[in-house]
Amino acid sequence: MAFEEFNNGDQIALENGNVATIIEKLGEGGQGIVYRVSLDGKEYALKWYFPQKISKSDGFYKNLKNNIEKGAPNDAFLWPKYLTAIENGSFGYIMDLRPQNYHDFSDILLNKVCFSSPSATVQAGLNIVNGFRDLHRKGYSYQDLNDGNFFIDPMTGSVLICDNDNVAPYGTNLGIKGKARYMAPEVVRGLTRPNNATDRFSLAVVLFFLFFRNHPLEGERLVRIPCLTEELELKYFGLEPLFIYDSALQANRPMRGIHDNVIRLWPLFPKFIQELFQKVFSKDCLSGKNRPTDNEWQIALTNLKSCIVTCPNCNDETFIDESLGKCINCGCPIPKQRILECKDGKYKVVLFPGNKLYRCHTDSTSDDYQEVTGQVIANPQNPKLWGLKNLSDECWNTEGKESKMIPPGGVLLITRTSRIVFSASCSAEIIY
Repeated sequence: MAFEEFNNGDQIALENGNVATIIEKLGEGGQGIVYRVSLDGKEYALKWYFPQKISKSDGFYKNLKNNIEKGAPNDAFLWPKYLTAIENGSFGYIMDLRPQNYHDFSDILLNKVCFSSPSATVQAGLNIVNGFRDLHRKGYSYQDLNDGNFFIDPMTGSVLICDNDNVAPYGTNLGIKGKARYMAPEVVRGLTRPNNATDRFSLAVVLFFLFFRNHPLEGERLVRIPCLTEELELKYFGLEPLFIYDSALQANRPMRGIHDNVIRLWPLFPKFIQELFQKVFSKDCLSGKNRPTDNEWQIALTNLKSCIVTCPNCNDETFIDESLGKCINCGCPIPKQRILECKDGKYKVVLFPGNKLYRCHTDSTSDDYQEVTGQVIANPQNPKLWGLKNLSDECWNTEGKESKMIPPGGVLLITRTSRIVFSASCSAEIIY
């Protein structure tokens, strides 16, 4: 039987006995059609599958039902909320609609939409990493991670993760391999099905696209070939992958006139970010070993966010750390800043007005990069004097020229402090 699309006003029976009403068609993809529907007085999205596109349909349906019962890993996921009943050999699921301020990640990659600032770009990376960290902690693997899985608010960096159909518990695969150019080399070679370890490779590819607008393995080698055949795709993405900024081998460097985005953007990022990408796309990690964990990315991107300052010359945001001493926009030299090293140097915060401390900086048991616990401020009467305001609910103690207690809401003068004790088990050093 040929597949027939639903018409406006058609009613769709849900597995729980409720009924959704089709309002309009929103779009169509490789797996099915997405509709706007009405349910219990609210509007949602309905994804309905093409019957011929569902692999292992019984297991697929049961897996979706199980995921709905367990709930979303966090609020960033446009997670399935309700399953439909099976009709004419197919089915669908209900999820929340995407708000209008969110754009397809592909629109950002094509420069149709631009981030408002480096802070928003880094925040998007952090939110993506946090989403998959929470997903992996719940015992899931995503298995089909690619650029089509994200809606992003370019003003704030807020992220919504969509197309969660193939998410499954560790050790379970529903026949999906993933999207070309995002699959880990061991999946391309047919050595394994997607799992949480291959998710880490796909995540790194997504982050590289986010920051550098280029595929990490597509450099000179692919430009030199007339056509990317299946055999060559297996070679360059499976058997012999080579990072375009490999620290030892230069055979696949980006080429001017073709890979201009990454050539321009790569030098603008601090060395510790470059080194982490060189690690994740090293020969060792490309073989499937020792890939950076979600936690490593969270720490690195939190540190990247914490080294953003406002250029005193052009007033735009720029990265600043030991490897970068000038504005990435206007080239103006920026004086070396004091740095707060937290948790034995795991986290580093450039002490510049506007920069914040988060729970992960001041709580030894936390990796929360969102709850603000402190902020660097300038003295309104003397803007050259900077202090760190305690925005937590705990008293801080300082050691240095003036040892004192800083209560919640209090401010310590940065220049007179060398060490801050946030708690009995968490302290930080100020270095210059």
